[in-house]
Amino acid sequence: MSVTAPRGFRAAGVTAGLKTSGGKDLALVVNDGPEHVCASVFTANRCKANPVLWSQEVVKDGTARAVVLNSGGANCYTGAEGFQTTHAVAEQVAAGLGVGAVDVVVCSTGLIGLANPRELVLRGVDDALAALSAGHGTDAAEAIMTTDSVSKQVVVEGSGWSIGGMAKGAGMLAPQLATMLVVLTTDAQVDAATADRALRAATRVSFDRLDSDGCMSTNDTVTLLASGASGITPPEADFTEALVRACTDLAMQLLADAEGADHEIAITVLNAATEDDAVEVGRSVARSNLFKAAVFGNDPNWGRVLASIGTTGAAFDPADLDVAMNGVWVCRASEPHTPPDQVDLTGRDVSVTIDLKAGTARATVWTNDLTHAYVHENSAYSS
Repeated sequence: MSVTAPRGFRAAGVTAGLKTSGGKDLALVVNDGPEHVCASVFTANRCKANPVLWSQEVVKDGTARAVVLNSGGANCYTGAEGFQTTHAVAEQVAAGLGVGAVDVVVCSTGLIGLANPRELVLRGVDDALAALSAGHGTDAAEAIMTTDSVSKQVVVEGSGWSIGGMAKGAGMLAPQLATMLVVLTTDAQVDAATADRALRAATRVSFDRLDSDGCMSTNDTVTLLASGASGITPPEADFTEALVRACTDLAMQLLADAEGADHEIAITVLNAATEDDAVEVGRSVARSNLFKAAVFGNDPNWGRVLASIGTTGAAFDPADLDVAMNGVWVCRASEPHTPPDQVDLTGRDVSVTIDLKAGTARATVWTNDLTHAYVHENSAYSS
């Protein structure tokens, strides 16, 4: 049920005709209240798509009634006509719900530079409005897929309240947010400030730590809608913890579906001087094509890990670094330790542990290997 698991939400996923495959390509999630709290985070890319430019304004007052999303075209760098299409879509949704267009978040995903035929999108909006149901969460999750091989959905239960979510993303997974569209819903009673703090805390340790290929999208949007329909106001710490779990679950689903990947890699940096240092080191390793290609070849080449650490500004002694791969310490004090042939990388899950010996902070960054299939997918990609 994903986004419709919490009380107060309906959803739909329909075929508007934007995808050449003929699959579902337009989703609508509606918050029926009684409250209409909203919080969002968006791509840090300075080159932003029309829906992001629109939605950034929508969420400034901390309220929204609906999120409409399309796959098949990013509506990015499509000129004034593209922005007008975004506005028209918001107005169409608003008219169907009897609300204002300024309360409708709009999201798009697909090929940059591709204009979404307005008449098809508007017709899809009408179909989605007619199909709205508390039982159509999965349809909505399927409608936002592009190169995804499976839909991504999650439900986290609280004490009398819950969080639901759906996400799309399989390529261009990099901060900030990783390339994704995400809608989260909750029937907990939370005010806008609490929702915003919780969402930013959750994305910071989940989506922002997912770094598949170092490429940042123009369309990233993560939106949280809160209906208050449970009548329960959980402690902020409990709500935030549940939201972290929901976002981390979705992030791991995105990683597992990364385009062409054979391995999911968790890079954990220990004993850093600061959390920022730990993240910087983990991200540097995650973005090393040499390291990622080695993992694809099941080669525990720890030298490429040390080389990546050395490109950062983190505090550490280059002569005293420890590295483990899948629990085997192949490097101690920056020297060979256990022979690399003792490391088995044939499984899909790979762990890399780096000890900087510079403090007590830690962080984990997730990535995947660099494969022939990834190159093929992105050399042939067209939405």
